[in-house]
Amino acid sequence: MILLQLFFHFLKIGLFSVGGGLATIPFLYELSAKTGWFSAQQLADMLAVAQSLPGPVGVNLAAYIGYLVGGIAGCAVSIFSLVIFSIIIIIIIAKLLKNFENNRSIKNAFTGLRPASVGLLLAAAVVLIRSTLMISTSAFAVSSGFFNLFKWKECILAVIGFLIVRRFKKIPPAIFLAMGAIIGIIFKL
Repeated sequence: MILLQLFFHFLKIGLFSVGGGLATIPFLYELSAKTGWFSAQQLADMLAVAQSLPGPVGVNLAAYIGYLVGGIAGCAVSIFSLVIFSIIIIIIIAKLLKNFENNRSIKNAFTGLRPASVGLLLAAAVVLIRSTLMISTSAFAVSSGFFNLFKWKECILAVIGFLIVRRFKKIPPAIFLAMGAIIGIIFKL
């Protein structure tokens, strides 16, 4: 039963997450809320791991969640159901676009898809920032102090990380994430 659930959830995610692996994140937050298989915090951790591994982020997340919920079979089912529509659609589009590459409607459709993809990515970024870095609603609820609303250590680490990445653009993401993990362990973030 769990494999069937994984199949249909990831089939839907694969069909509607236009824009790459990060576009799956809003759907995965919805999946978390609907099924309770993992928490929003666990998803943020999964995302950090998925981004540090080779391969597409969406597939890495599907593999992680599938394995978490259904073992090796769940991993295989999640990956398959996530990518099957993409494979089919890419084959169909490749065949059709040769015939319609100068069609104005096709160009307009792709022009509309790009902002929609950006919107999905921004929504995912807002959720990640809120759950991981900035907002500590539990501390704020206890003290009602404005400065307790933010997780200051995490905010400072995020700003420093952002500045380092902006300055040294050739740092591989895996090294950056490893440095973040080491700093988190040292400072107990």
